[in-house]
Amino acid sequence: MASAKEYVGNLFDQLEIIEDALELIKEDPEKAIKYLEKKKMRVERKLYQNPPLYEDSEI
Repeated sequence: MASAKEYVGNLFDQLEIIEDALELIKEDPEKAIKYLEKKKMRVERKLYQNPPLYEDSEI
C-alpha cells in the first residue's frame, strides 16, 4: 500500500496535469486535447504493464 507521502505526491502530480491542461485550453483547445490524450495513454501503460506494478493482494 502506498504511504501518505506517496499519496500526496501523486495528488500534486495530478494537480500539475490539471493546471497545465487548463492553461492549454485557454490558448488552444485542440492542443489541450492532445496533451490529455498523451497523459491518459501514459497512465494506461502503467496500469496495464506486464508485470504489474502491484500484485492484486497489495492494492
